[in-house]
Formats: sequence, C-alpha cells, structure tokens
Amino acid sequence: MTVYIDPPSWPGHGRMWSHLVSDVSYDELHDFAERLGVPRRAFERDHYDLPSHRYADAVAAGAVEVSSREVVRLLRGAGLRRRKGGGRADGGGREGEGGRAGGVSR
Repeated sequence: MTVYIDPPSWPGHGRMWSHLVSDVSYDELHDFAERLGVPRRAFERDHYDLPSHRYADAVAAGAVEVSSREVVRLLRGAGLRRRKGGGRADGGGREGEGGRAGGVSR
C-alpha cells in the first residue's frame, strides 16, 4: 500500500494545504486517512486536503512525498483522477471505490 502527499503549497481558509492520494484505490486512501485521524469531510473528489500542520504526521505514517505534478500523474495513471463537475479524466469508472465525484484541481 502506498499513499502519496504533495508539499503544502495550496492556499485556502487562511492556511496551506497538501493533497493526499492513492495510486491503487479510494478504499486504500480512506483507510490511510482514517488511521491518520483525518475526517472523511476532508475528501474532495479524488484526494484528501490535508493542512500543513499535518504533513509531517502523514509522512511519519508512511505517505510518500512527491511533487504536485506527480500527484496528478499518479491519479491519472491509476484511473482515479476525477475532475470538478463530476467528470472523470479518463472517461471511465471503477466499481466499489467510494468517494465523491471530482479531482485534484491543479
């Protein structure tokens, strides 16, 4: 199981944010986030938004540090990329993978 995180470089709500993603399944991502204590409401389309003060916690728990471009590449390669508005970047879908429609907005 590998979960990835990009640097906290996305501003919002007065703080900086990272994206936490899986290149295998949403279930894997949800399990990792739950173990880390990240609430499900932090899930947005195909990733979790993680505030900068939780970055080190995610890395200590096993998240692999990658660039923001790599996050998008990993999601696309796994067929897990979901765009804003509910469309999938690859036009397809995977059964049994929980989550809302959408995608990393970068």
